[in-house]
Amino acid sequence: MNINSIRNFSIIAHIDHGKSTLADRMLEVTGTIEKRKMKAQVLDSMELERERGITIKMQPVRMEHILDGQKYILNLIDTPGHIDFSYEVSRALKAVEGSILLIDATQGVQAQTLTTLQMARDSGLIIIPVLSKIDSPLALVDEVKMEVAVLLNIDPDTILLVSGKTGEGVSKLLDEIVKRIPPPDHPKEIIKTDGARALVFDFKYDNHRGVIVYVRVVDGEFKKGESLLFAVSSERFICLEVGTFSPEEEMKDQIGTGEIGYIVTGIKKPGIASVGDTITYAKKPALALPGYMNPKPVVWASVYPESQDDFPNLKQALSRLRLSDSSFSYEEESSGSLGRGFRCGFLGMLHLEIIVERLNREFSLELVVTMPSITYKVILRNGKEETIYSPHLFPDDGTTLKIFEPWVNVKIITPSIYTSFLMPFLYEHEATIKGTDNFGDNRSTIDLEMPLRELMRNFFDDMKSLTSGYASISYEIGEYRPADVVRMDIILANEVMPAFCRVVSRRRVEDEAKYQVEKLQKIIPRQQFAFKIQAKALGRIISSEAVSAFRKDVLMHGSKVVGGGDVSRKKKLLEKQKKGKKRMQSSAKINISHEVFLKMMRSSNDK
Repeated sequence: MNINSIRNFSIIAHIDHGKSTLADRMLEVTGTIEKRKMKAQVLDSMELERERGITIKMQPVRMEHILDGQKYILNLIDTPGHIDFSYEVSRALKAVEGSILLIDATQGVQAQTLTTLQMARDSGLIIIPVLSKIDSPLALVDEVKMEVAVLLNIDPDTILLVSGKTGEGVSKLLDEIVKRIPPPDHPKEIIKTDGARALVFDFKYDNHRGVIVYVRVVDGEFKKGESLLFAVSSERFICLEVGTFSPEEEMKDQIGTGEIGYIVTGIKKPGIASVGDTITYAKKPALALPGYMNPKPVVWASVYPESQDDFPNLKQALSRLRLSDSSFSYEEESSGSLGRGFRCGFLGMLHLEIIVERLNREFSLELVVTMPSITYKVILRNGKEETIYSPHLFPDDGTTLKIFEPWVNVKIITPSIYTSFLMPFLYEHEATIKGTDNFGDNRSTIDLEMPLRELMRNFFDDMKSLTSGYASISYEIGEYRPADVVRMDIILANEVMPAFCRVVSRRRVEDEAKYQVEKLQKIIPRQQFAFKIQAKALGRIISSEAVSAFRKDVLMHGSKVVGGGDVSRKKKLLEKQKKGKKRMQSSAKINISHEVFLKMMRSSNDK
């Protein structure tokens, strides 16, 4: 294939700016998918993606476009927009030469857009600015055009206008992709090699064919039957198949320099394939491409099967998921009350929710998920230093000398009228304001630092509520700093529940205890006996609520109802049942469903 006819590009955009809808129209205009087979979010193949309207897994697609009588191959990589997956996005940007910067004409530039834009600039990509949703009656085309022009320091007339809904402007955009984005070239910072190298930017698992890696070929070519090697994990394998995406996998004889395609490895072991690794020849291995790193978990949670009989199934399910997602980690642990389970590390709260939902849907597992936590570094009074991943393992108050927690650097973009509302809210979340600035017409940016712990405490939802949904946020992990936090236990029917244990700020411990107890009281099902929900911290019970029992008094023996005669007959039977319920209350365990754990884990709107 003539390398000059290839154009590799991605679309970068904030969540809900119309990225997947624009990709749908591109597939339609280029005839990649027949109209009768078209459906919304065609590149979002997972049920969860279609349900939530977000992109979770990358999806490459190869399109053909004709300009001035010449046929061009356009390779699009549809990337996730959420900040949890920023490392995967950075690897995908290394696989392309250009990127469409998609801005919603009804909302303007958002914080996450700026973060991804900086990644694209650092990768040296050609940026094509595009305004979407121009057909909306709420579109502010001229204002947003000027905002983008100032941001990129470009002529406003070079900004393209499209509608993913109606298809307006999509054909012109395809023409501009061919004109503005250069054909694939060997990266200047990478030394050329005589062998072959391909960058892994994503992968998936197939039951029959093992791990299938999505690659951008940098040097040479790859064919079926060749002996290949993962440069970082040093795992050898025989190439079972190569091909491209249309958007389904389409087998080819070979894929060569500049092309984006897939390689079937046949590997069925977890932890081998990873985003950012390099595939090369086993007989003549080349140096790995630069920029590889292991994504570091940010949020931790323990996952236990509701029934210990399902422990082997959970272990197998986690192993299977890791075959298609190397960015989460897990290791076995055990708890006195919850039994055997796994401590898992995730890239963020959305990543955690997705993995838990997939375990439940794809493997039919009922799970107990502990409250999400972050990593704390603790120096005990005996001088020993420990790293704490699980809240229920956090030391008791008074047994530590120093506690350190991770902080984050945050950027918020908001309409200026909401700035005054945000300041007390940021103070409540222990944020330190570094500076504010104007951003376009009637919008401001706020740069701040805050504990990661506070960012997880319903920060996103509360900020959106305060700003009527107009504010946006991006963040990056910073350094560890001293923390003033304590462990808070939740006690159900006199039994400590490790799954609900959490680490909270000392100054907020009473408010947090009251909120968690009241929240749990609302969602936990009533039992056959009355019981208490209590929050304990600082060595004492801080908050307590009672849950009443179902009233199921039985006034019959066999088929005969205890009816007439003296009322003492009924009272005697009720008193007997009362004693039985008291005995049951002292020994019975409360059954907590999978939904209760998920509701406690998720942010609540009634706070």
